Amino acid sequence: MQSTPVKRPGMIVHEQEPYNAEPPRAALAEHVITPVETFYGRNHGTIPRLDATSWRLRIDGLVEQPVELSLDELQTRFAHHEVTATLQCAGNRRAGLMAYRDIPGQHPWGAGATSTAVWRGVRLADVLTAAGLAPGATDIAFEAPDIAPEAEPTQAYGGSIPTIKATAPEVLLAWEMNGEPLSTAHGAPVRVVVPGFIGARSVKWVERITAQDRPSQNFFQQGAYRLLPADTDTERIQAGDGVALGPVALNSEILTPDDGEHLAAGPVVVTGYAFAGDDREVVRVDVTADGGATWVQADLEAQPSPWSWRFWHTSLHVPAGPVQITARAWDSTAAVQPEHPATVWNPKGYINNSWPTVTVTVVADNDLRDAESPEGS
Repeated sequence: MQSTPVKRPGMIVHEQEPYNAEPPRAALAEHVITPVETFYGRNHGTIPRLDATSWRLRIDGLVEQPVELSLDELQTRFAHHEVTATLQCAGNRRAGLMAYRDIPGQHPWGAGATSTAVWRGVRLADVLTAAGLAPGATDIAFEAPDIAPEAEPTQAYGGSIPTIKATAPEVLLAWEMNGEPLSTAHGAPVRVVVPGFIGARSVKWVERITAQDRPSQNFFQQGAYRLLPADTDTERIQAGDGVALGPVALNSEILTPDDGEHLAAGPVVVTGYAFAGDDREVVRVDVTADGGATWVQADLEAQPSPWSWRFWHTSLHVPAGPVQITARAWDSTAAVQPEHPATVWNPKGYINNSWPTVTVTVVADNDLRDAESPEGS
């Protein structure tokens, strides 16, 4: 059975089944906390519809006492916590890599495969403590019931994170998103939220958590979501090749104006987001409209939490005609985004964190009206 989430009009749908879609970039600019109907959707199989009353979460593996919890037990046995966190798909901005060199078989995600929400639930650390986490547990694995046909062999979705991250206070087992119960599309009744890590590790519809002495052997830990060298022979990839993706790389995007937009002469207001994963902070964003001859330091807006993106804005004076606007972000380790997609291109199209650019055309008011009218199109 197909399961299409309720989303705002104008979503860019890359695939209907399984559902994969992102909002247009201007829609992301409207809210620091992304509304549920605007939040991107990334799925590898049909969205499962679970009965909250019969749902159970099993915690096993390297623990003193395996535990099985109902939703009611999860909500009543442990203290509740709230975290504002950005989730970003590892394929976010893949279209920029594909423009440089084709990546067959992958969705051309734009700038919208990233969104921010307020998540509420219990700390994963508290649940692991209740089960008696063993000292030898190096990794915490998650399993969900959604079947992923692309996996080899076909299997349910899963993955893992290091125990040191799993026991950090920001990692939640969440049942609430933006003050409302999780929707089916976003992982109801309970999902994992791993702030600062790629979205693939925030497993939806979680049903089993296993403490173990190695990373998950699931396809999406050992096969997918791994960074491969640019010269990899994709016909000979084996499980475990490349680097498993975890913390999000420093990234940014221009949200307004949109690429290809015609703008009236005068100051051009440029807005966007920047995001530094794990425990890093965005400290600076620069913007140029003259190919890097000069840079303007953008104003950074208040950050909802240490685990969220940071909006930024600035105003540029640009000449008439086609203009390319480029941004770059810096984080608290003094790292800066790489300049060009060529430096980060890889066969799966992951982690495009090169400088974002949009090309706009600045015209006189009369020319702008002509460009926007049906007769002038």
